[in-house]
Parts: sequence; structure tokens; C-alpha cells
Amino acid sequence: MDSALTTVGLPIALAIIMFGLGLGLTVGDFRRVAQHPKAAVVALACQLLLLPLACFGLVVLFDLPPLLGIGMMLLAASPGGTTANLFSHLFRGDVALNISLTAVNTILAIGTLPLITNAAIRYFDQADTVSMPLSEVVKVFVLILVPVGIGMLVRARNAEFAGRMDKPVRIGSAVILAILVLGILLDQRENVGDYFADVGLVAALFCAISLVTGYLIPKLAGVIESQAIASSMEIGVHNGTLAIFVAVEVLDSTEISVPAAVYSLLMFPMAALWGAFVSRRVAAREPAPAA
Repeated sequence: MDSALTTVGLPIALAIIMFGLGLGLTVGDFRRVAQHPKAAVVALACQLLLLPLACFGLVVLFDLPPLLGIGMMLLAASPGGTTANLFSHLFRGDVALNISLTAVNTILAIGTLPLITNAAIRYFDQADTVSMPLSEVVKVFVLILVPVGIGMLVRARNAEFAGRMDKPVRIGSAVILAILVLGILLDQRENVGDYFADVGLVAALFCAISLVTGYLIPKLAGVIESQAIASSMEIGVHNGTLAIFVAVEVLDSTEISVPAAVYSLLMFPMAALWGAFVSRRVAAREPAPAA
């Protein structure tokens, strides 16, 4: 991609998105997880343990090229995106749980994202060509935590303003992600067909596994329906912008960012279809109102 887009535009884009996430967070969101931990613990276990294992299984099964395999694992390690809250709201999920999960998962990703990504780099024997230095990791998460903190502070000082900004920031985040995806695909236009052939099916399967796992495992654990839907959206709608940023700025590889770009194209229609299916089933099970 063009250097101005990566060195200036991409950090600004990530900062805007993380600021928007902070506008929807309060200290109470973290407290809520501690007070009602079951749904959050089950969802986080799916996100941090089951999904990386499932993704690794797909990478090995489909024998992905090393850089695309690393990109898939980076995506699996990325926390939920801000759009998960919108999907949860649309399809009768517990939005408060989404917000809490996003907050906690973003903090946990400081450790889990480099751990999982570095494990993938070692597995594919790419340590000589791709690296994730500690100094760069620190920069990435300063870029995440500072805007989130500022957003939370703005909300604490002026909740009305934060509420007004919620919709514009969400729309802006979606537009920013679309521009990033387009930029990656244009930069890699000579290889786009091969990349979709290599990683398109894997990304679609991983998205389906993420959405279904995020719903079924909590349901099996006895979590209520609205929380299972929230978990499904949180786990299925990954923070593609963060994965793209780490791939391009930290790992210095546009090719590693391709799986996140492809996944981002697929996850919105897949999450919408899945949400419509699940919410329709919920509506069908609810008793009709009395005449």
C-alpha cells in the first residue's frame, strides 16, 4: 500500500475506531463482568482458546502458504470489533455484555495477540523474514489503550456528547475498514485471485465456526439466549482494522494482512444472515401476546 496510507492513515484510522469504542465504555462495564462472570468467562474461553485452535486446524487442513497462515492466526487472536455491538443490538443480543467483552478482550489481547502470532511465525519458520519486536507491540497497544481511555474519559465527562457521537463513529469505523480493505486489495491486485482461492474458503469457514461456536457453547453452558447472541457476535465480528494494522505496521507485510481483509468482506453478510436466523428462531419460540 501507499506509504502515506500505512504510516499516517492506518494509525489514525485505528485511533479513531478505538476512541469510538471508548465512547461506549464505562468502568462499570468491567465491574459487570466481575459481578456476572459466567457468560463473559464462557465467551472469553471460546475467543481465547477454541478459536485459535479451530483456526490453526483450518490453516493446517488447507495447507495455507506461510504468510497467509500467519495472517489467519493474527486474525484469530484479534478481539471483537466495534460493529459487534451493532449486530448484537439488531438481533436481540445483550449489548451490555458485548461492551464488557470488548473492554476485557482488548486488554487481554495485549498479551494474547503477540503470543499467538509469534507462535504462528515460529510454526511456519518465518522468524528470519517476519518478526514482532516487543517495542513495536508496546507502540501498537499504546495506540489502542490511549484512544480508548480518552473515549472513556469523554463519556464520563459528557455522556450526552458520547451518545450523539456513537452512530457517526460507528459509520466512520465501517467506512475506514472498507477503505483499508480496498487499499490492500488494490495493492495486491496482481495476486487477489490467488489469495481468494487460497484463503477465501478458510476465512468463510472460520467466520462460520466463530459465529456458531460463540452461540452454541454458551447455550450448552446454560447462558441465556440474549447473552449467547451477544457472545456469537463478539466472537464472530473480529477487529479487522487491528489485524491489518499489526500485519502492515508491525510485521511489515501486506500479504499477512490479506486474510483480515478477506474476512472483513465476508463477516458482515455472514453475521447478518446468522443473526437473522438466530433471532427468527428466538421470536418463533416466544409466546404470542394475549389478544
